Amino acid sequence: MSYTWNQLGLKIPQIMLPKEGTDYGKWAVVACDQYTSDPAYWQSAEEIVGDSPSTLRLMLPEFYLGKPDEEQRIADIRQSMRKYTEDGTLRTLPKGCILVKRTAEGRSRLGLVICVDLEAFDYRAGASSLTRSTEKTIVERIPPRLKIRKGAMLELPHILILIDDPDQTVIEPLEHAGGTQVYDTDLMLGGGHITGTFLSEEKMNGALAAMSALFDKAQKTYGTGKAMLMAMGDGNHSLATAKASWEEIRSQIPQEDRASHPARYALCEIENIHDEGIVFEPIHRVMFADGKNTGAGIIEEAAAVLKTQNGDCVIAEQGTQAQEGQYAIPVLCAEGERVLLIDRPSSGIEVGALQNALDELVQTKGYRIDYIHGEDAVRSLAKEEGNAGFLLPPMDKFRLFPAVASDGALPRKTFSMGEAVEKRYYIEARSLI
Repeated sequence: MSYTWNQLGLKIPQIMLPKEGTDYGKWAVVACDQYTSDPAYWQSAEEIVGDSPSTLRLMLPEFYLGKPDEEQRIADIRQSMRKYTEDGTLRTLPKGCILVKRTAEGRSRLGLVICVDLEAFDYRAGASSLTRSTEKTIVERIPPRLKIRKGAMLELPHILILIDDPDQTVIEPLEHAGGTQVYDTDLMLGGGHITGTFLSEEKMNGALAAMSALFDKAQKTYGTGKAMLMAMGDGNHSLATAKASWEEIRSQIPQEDRASHPARYALCEIENIHDEGIVFEPIHRVMFADGKNTGAGIIEEAAAVLKTQNGDCVIAEQGTQAQEGQYAIPVLCAEGERVLLIDRPSSGIEVGALQNALDELVQTKGYRIDYIHGEDAVRSLAKEEGNAGFLLPPMDKFRLFPAVASDGALPRKTFSMGEAVEKRYYIEARSLI
């Protein structure tokens, strides 16, 4: 069947870009939720940008959340949004989308910048919306982000949403649609290279037909009324914040104004999970006893909890491999490296079984937990007395759609779409007023 963009939970936007002649290498800045424990990264970004127009002035790195100057930084963002809008730093394109080609870490991938309808997204447990969360949303993380979005004139997306398109019918053909290149730049601080091609609304007709076919396929797979057309890849809490903001606004405006209100939609980038450039990296765990125990003691307690939550769990020698019906999770501490061997696990993926146990330890023992990208960083932290590292395998990305459709949102921090330098950089903007 043929559907409208609205029926597919999408909308063709009017995108804003910086005026011609802008240095995109200084304009584009990595997603706010990266390098949250690395002040040196954000200081380097400040030095690169200087006084030049930049999205660094339009967003708040999460490193600064809770800092004494947070309120002033938010006020400065509001002022910069108004300035860039009024002085011509930002220009508004005709209705259309932008095809993005991103190369980083030796991999290239394609994406399509478009609007998602927040009425077609639900981050709550048990949702059957067209766009689904892939990880559990921590509602406590929404209010501080909502404070930043509330009253903002503009939005800039680092949200990545995935489609399940094995035949590459939606995004990939747009490379030959005859669009107009609007930017071509290296990205700061190891972010690789990116190009953007503007595609008018008319040039999106083929993509609309292909998305319609995907929707029909999803209805056959998951059932009419339960079709999952899109799944979150990155920026889950940002989209949840946009949803919460829209729900506030929706309750205060007449019914007839809701369909066209700009806050009903959120700018995002859609990518095909079957793109070879998309790699799911594991997100490891480190537990900090903070003087309450040793690293080895944490591991013993984790094994005991895992034993009660699953069929069995033992601490095995380093290098022990899992047999059928088992998970093997390497664990590290100052005393050495071992393996948690979980038998008859209660969760369908390793991270699910482990997270359930670690959550219990956080609640009952008062330990802290952090989520770490990169095995080397875990090994370094695990060498410190009182810390314990847990190494997880990468998730098979082709299990994502079936797992979410079957079990709902996965445990938080189940996977990462590449390393930090591969995350989305802010470039495009959209008016919220």
